[in-house]
Amino acid sequence: MLKENLAFVENEIQAACVRANRSRKEVTLVAVSKTKPVSELRKAYDLGVRVFGENKVQELADKYEELPKDIHWHMIGHLQRNKVKYIIDKVDMIHSVDSIRLAETIEKEAAKHSIRVNVLIEVNVAGEESKFGVSCEELPGFVEEVAKFPHIRVQGLMTIAPFVENSEDNRVIFERLRKLSVDIKEKNVDNITMRVLSMGMTNDYSVAVEEGATMVRVGTGIFGTRDYARV
Repeated sequence: MLKENLAFVENEIQAACVRANRSRKEVTLVAVSKTKPVSELRKAYDLGVRVFGENKVQELADKYEELPKDIHWHMIGHLQRNKVKYIIDKVDMIHSVDSIRLAETIEKEAAKHSIRVNVLIEVNVAGEESKFGVSCEELPGFVEEVAKFPHIRVQGLMTIAPFVENSEDNRVIFERLRKLSVDIKEKNVDNITMRVLSMGMTNDYSVAVEEGATMVRVGTGIFGTRDYARV
């Protein structure tokens, strides 16, 4: 089933790219593997998956130790400051920077390892009270503050769109994030690139690709329903 699911997702991304007149190479599929056992990740790895996304620090750190080192790990969940040190040298990218205090911690821990960490700024485009992320209004000033940290590279933006029955309902969310990224890019702030737009999940990734996503985060669509008893 995993093989068929991956093929389906790949075909959907390819079709969305064609509709948007984009190259398939512009879109990275992040396989969201939270709650899934290492055995399932190995199967995905054997099918060619190299980019995995995790929501929990402990789960990412444990899987990092057990799986091949050519995997690119992305921290996509809310990140607590006291846990940054456990993944700072293991992740390719942190998608969920949503406060200056978190950025300060990432800067401090990255400096200890003499590395620069790729991050995305999480934006709460829909303004949902249950979601993390900076507001659209706060974003420009927030990005300029984070850009001052020498051990952080701001590579773009991320959003978690509302759960909707009709994926078209989220098109306006993705469109707004893309416009925000364009506005920021035009300011030419040092240490800021807007090359990454992480948006779209299992229910709406095709629409996200049509609206400019360069990363889509797909879990259930690849691995099937999650077993939260494992968490």
